[in-house]
Amino acid sequence: MAITSASGIDAAPRKQALNSNYVDFTSAATEGWAQQYLPDLMEKEAEVYGKRTIAGFLAQVGAEEGSTSDRVIWSEQGRLHLAYTAKYKDSNDTYEIENDIDGNAVGTDHGIRVGDMVIMSIANATAKGYVSAVNEDGDNAAEFTVLSYSAANMATALGSTATTSELVRVLVIGSEFEKGTDGRSAANSPKFISHSNKHIIMKDYYEVAGSDTTQIGWIEVSGEEGQNGYLWYLKAEGDTRARFTDYLEMTMLEAETAVDGAGAIGGTDEGALQDGTQGLFQAITTRGHQTSGVTGVNAATDLAEFDAILAVFDQNGAIEENMLFVDRSTSLAIDDMLASMNSYGAGGTSYGVFNNSEDMALNLGFSGFRRGSYDFYKSDFKYLNDKGTRGALNDTVNNIRGVVIPAGVSSVYDEQLGRNMKRPFLHVRYRASQTDDRRLKTWVTGSVGAATSGKDVMEVHYLSERCLVTQGANNFMLMN
Repeated sequence: MAITSASGIDAAPRKQALNSNYVDFTSAATEGWAQQYLPDLMEKEAEVYGKRTIAGFLAQVGAEEGSTSDRVIWSEQGRLHLAYTAKYKDSNDTYEIENDIDGNAVGTDHGIRVGDMVIMSIANATAKGYVSAVNEDGDNAAEFTVLSYSAANMATALGSTATTSELVRVLVIGSEFEKGTDGRSAANSPKFISHSNKHIIMKDYYEVAGSDTTQIGWIEVSGEEGQNGYLWYLKAEGDTRARFTDYLEMTMLEAETAVDGAGAIGGTDEGALQDGTQGLFQAITTRGHQTSGVTGVNAATDLAEFDAILAVFDQNGAIEENMLFVDRSTSLAIDDMLASMNSYGAGGTSYGVFNNSEDMALNLGFSGFRRGSYDFYKSDFKYLNDKGTRGALNDTVNNIRGVVIPAGVSSVYDEQLGRNMKRPFLHVRYRASQTDDRRLKTWVTGSVGAATSGKDVMEVHYLSERCLVTQGANNFMLMN
């Protein structure tokens, strides 16, 4: 079944006062006003788009906190155990370390030491060995020699494929030393992992002529900011404020830092912008995980997809409770997937609500479920559904269908405060001091009310300076 939507609706806000924005009382095209009879006026403006704002996501999953510096820096703990990938180098059972288990290059900065007991694994074989030597070569890399416990050499223990370019996984599981030998000659220290983000300044502006602030209209306006009455400028100013509030959240989700050579980096070209800030989606893309789903269309159509998600979470923080903020198609796909687990669901007799009767409304949706040791709570994400925001991109390739966010708080070391802090995984840092609070500033200038200039207008200014801190992004996942 195809759905056709009307395309002639012109509901977008404009930055100019055009003739089309006002009722023409002299034109015959305006029904009723070109005759002597008074039409029946419906004064209340119809709210045909419902609640139009999308803000509220960060309020549910995060917090806000003041900041006094241009940049926010925080550190996160690394993995406790040692795991690497290495490649076979020569027939003397020598291997060269390539990356850590997360794919980060380590070079000579690794933790494998003489005396370590390791598990080495490739696609079709696993063997245990003993590290007999560790040498740093001249290519800013590290080599180690490993002796097999189960064969004459590790190449034999792992099979012939170990002598190819295939990478081998190396896990340190302990150590072994002979009687009367010396202790360790080298110590391992935790790796310092630091992240940072910078604030960006956001602005908006509204202006109305002084005369228009006294103009009474026949439409009773209302809006998300609580404005009401018969003064149209109240409607326009309130919508500008609501739109700016939405932009504050949308920017924290979507913003990106500019790459080297990009035109948005400040100072590279005359009039260039600043170098951006890292939003939630970029943080998850660079430091977290992404899934495109088993089918490649929806990110959650059966339990196999969630089992793969659980396997990734097991390898990271293993946080038990997680929030699913998804678009409509993914939400319905999850509902269908959960309903199919019900043995009576095929006949439509107990789809979602059990002990249904003919007088009971059938609940075809699910708010959450538990799989393994994980709880998932599902919620619609209006930002991904609204056609004025990302909902307009639903049919595009690699569009975001949802995001998995861990519930609870994390413990991190705050460089500014000099101590460990418990904070939500997501929180917004805004510039503030005893002199000025730039979380959301609004001020009025012009000649209307308390006159501040000779200009016969009312000017409303909006400003915010903020950034998003995404802690523990390795526990987040984007559904593409």
